[in-house]
Amino acid sequence: MAPRLPKKSVRREHSLMGAFEEAKGKIKKAAADVTGSEGLRQEGQQQEEKGREQREAEEARAQAQAHEREAEGHEQRERSEQGT
Repeated sequence: MAPRLPKKSVRREHSLMGAFEEAKGKIKKAAADVTGSEGLRQEGQQQEEKGREQREAEEARAQAQAHEREAEGHEQRERSEQGT
C-alpha cells in the first residue's frame, strides 16, 4: 500500500496542478497566436479555464476547512466554559 500524503500536501498538489493546467493553456494560446491555429487557441482556452477552476475549487475547500476548524474551536471553548 502506498503511503498517504497529509491533507495539506494533497491540497497543495491539487492547487499546483490547477496552476500548471492554467500555464499549459496559456502556452497553447500563445502558440496558437503564432501559428494561427484556432483549434489550438480554443484548446488552450479550455485548459486554462479548467486549471483556474481546479485552483479556485481547492482554495474554496481549504477556506471551508479553515472555517470548520474555527467552528470546532469555538465549540470546544463553549463546552469547557459550560463545565466550569
